[in-house]
Formats: sequence, C-alpha cells, structure tokens
Amino acid sequence: MPTTDRNPLVHGSNLEQKENHRTKYRDPESRNFLKEIRTEYDKWHKANLNLIGPKSEITDQDDLILTQRVELLTTYKDFLDQQHYAEKFDSRSNLHSSVLEEFLYYLFKDLVQDFGQNALIGKSHTFKDIFFVPPKYSEMLKRPYARIERKDHDFVIGATIQASFEAAPPPEQDNTPGEVLTIFKEEPDTYSEVTVTGNIETHIFDIPVVAIECKTYLDKTMLEGSSRAAEDLKARNPNSLYLVVMEWIKLTNDVNLRKYKVDQIYVLRQQKNTDREFRYESTYIKNSINPTVVQHLFQKVRNHLIKDWAGGIESGIQRGWLIDE
Repeated sequence: MPTTDRNPLVHGSNLEQKENHRTKYRDPESRNFLKEIRTEYDKWHKANLNLIGPKSEITDQDDLILTQRVELLTTYKDFLDQQHYAEKFDSRSNLHSSVLEEFLYYLFKDLVQDFGQNALIGKSHTFKDIFFVPPKYSEMLKRPYARIERKDHDFVIGATIQASFEAAPPPEQDNTPGEVLTIFKEEPDTYSEVTVTGNIETHIFDIPVVAIECKTYLDKTMLEGSSRAAEDLKARNPNSLYLVVMEWIKLTNDVNLRKYKVDQIYVLRQQKNTDREFRYESTYIKNSINPTVVQHLFQKVRNHLIKDWAGGIESGIQRGWLIDE
C-alpha cells in the first residue's frame, strides 16, 4: 500500500476512538453496540483488503471487482444504518459519514499503489495558498516567513511536497550565513509545519491531484461551498480533479449545475434526500448503492491519473482545439 503518515482508515479510526473514549460511550448499551459494530467492521475491512483491484491497467474483471466492493459496502452500510445505531451515534459523531471516506480508500488503494510507494491517498490537510508574513523588513532580509495555508479534504489522491525557501542576497553581495531564527507557531491547525535551519525554512505540504468531498446528501449551500473549494484548488493546481460523492441529493431542477466548478457530482443511491427519521418508516424505500455509478467514478479517476497532462498550445494547434477535454 502507499506509504503515508496518515491513517486512511478514517471510519475504523473513528470507531476506535469511541471504543477508547474515557468519558463518552461508557454505558452498557453503547459498549454493546460498539462491540457489534466492531465485529461487522472487521469483516468489511478484511474483505476489502483481500479483494485486489482494479488497478491502473484496464481489464475485463474491473467492473466485477467494483461490483463486489459495492456489495461489501452495502452489507456493512445496511447493518450500520439500523435505527438503534443511528439514534445512539448521531451525525455529530461522524461514525456513519466516515464510512464513505474509507470506502474510497478501498476503491482506489490498488490503483494508487501502481504509481509508487510515495503516492498520497486518504484524508488530508492540503495546500490552499501561500503568503509571506515577516514581522518587519529587517527580518524579511533574513528569511521569507512563508505560510502555507491548508484546506481539509475528505479524500485525496496526490503527492506530498517538501519546499525550502531562503532570502537571497543581491547578486553583488556575498551569501553569508544568517542567524538561527525562532519560528512563529500561530494557528498550527491552519498552517503547515515548518522547520527553520539558519536562514532556510522548509515546508512540507500535500498537493491533491484528485479531491473528493463526501456527503450523506448535497444541498445548494453545500454545492456552493464545494464549488469555491474546487475553484481555489484549480487556481493553484490546474491539473486537479474535484468530485463530490454522496448517497442522496437535495437539489431542485432550478439549480444550474454548469455554473459550478466541480468536475462531477455522484449520487450513489440515485435518490432524493429524505430526513433520517423518515427513512425508518415502513413505507420508505431506500435505493441500493448502484455499482454503475461507482464504476463511472472509478473510471473517471483512473483516466485522469493515467492520461498525459502535458498539452499546451503546440499540441492544441495540431488538433485544432486548444483545451484538452
């Protein structure tokens, strides 16, 4: 699997946190529910690890493997979505919503592995913007005081970048060593970590090639937020792909999807949203997750990862149209 210092098993991690919480979920009912969920989660996790593919090479078995992954997801999701679990662990606990994020890891793990052990996959705080905030001009001459602003993404495929910045002297001056400076650590949750050695500061941050936002349902306000995030990402990395994946949709026909900057929106159940309490009524029919939707999602991501991004004016002239589709 791709090497990363992050845990891509976000749902399993969420479950473990509840099992080990020192104050919450200590009552007998919660303990029993968590034990039952753990048993089913371990089955789902093991089955997905044992199921290999699809990978970067297209094969006749790809759709079958994707269908099997959807079947595994459906079995676990139907178990977890039972009313007594939903009422005990509400939406604020993120237990239910994190299932889809972990499913995306299983879906793409073998594809990403084909690109090497340094590939980034999973939940990430990724690069959003860079700016410079020296405390005064004399300090700016010693080092840049760069800040890397980050943005949380539910799921990304990308790369981790290490970049060093140094205040360069004018060409006519000698490059003399500067003093060792203390790094300001304001807003550590917003900005990337930085190491300072002499006058050189080194930043490590993640760049998404594919960013996927996971939702239980999507409404217009959420879509507008996703569109802004997609626009920000593409302004810094034009080769990136921004997708939204949800179970249900909460949009009307009045919404013009073409004005939003996301590349695609996937509704796994192909169904309008219904408030959670109504989903447990005997008359409610919940659509199953459609394997065809997941197959389209996988193929779109794989095509983006394996295609040539070079493009440019010269190659566009050869075609007659300049923007590659």
